[in-house]
Amino acid sequence: MMGILVQTGLKKVVTGKKPENLNQIEWEELDEKALSTIQLCLTNMVLQEVLMEKTSSTLWKKLETLYATKSLANCLVLKQCLFMFCMNESKLLRDQISQFITLLNNLKNVEVHIDDEDQAMLLLCSLPASYKSFRETLIYVRDKLSFEDVKGHLLSR
Repeated sequence: MMGILVQTGLKKVVTGKKPENLNQIEWEELDEKALSTIQLCLTNMVLQEVLMEKTSSTLWKKLETLYATKSLANCLVLKQCLFMFCMNESKLLRDQISQFITLLNNLKNVEVHIDDEDQAMLLLCSLPASYKSFRETLIYVRDKLSFEDVKGHLLSR
């Protein structure tokens, strides 16, 4: 989301600090544009939680509080999402691996480190039952297991 704000020249608006060279009307228009840009990037569930925020800076702070804090509760919820992640046979494997990587990145954002081999094992354990032989082959045939290797083998199937 921050990348979009940077690309559209709206990153500074979310700080809430109005530059002196802008009049109030111009500032309000930029803020409204930043607010709507952020809102368009949110899922409906997240949007419902922050819909009452009227400026981009208050919306950004609320999102940080809800999703980027390093509180124990937030870390545990993010870990729970990762540990309970299960892939579905009927969905595209590439999309589910992308979801898994998003879960890992969410944990990195709150400074929770999951080492590479554990990431690989979690990915393997999230596979549907039909991948049992694939999983066992990767686990028992190798001396070292890496996340990139597992991901690469899955995507090449």
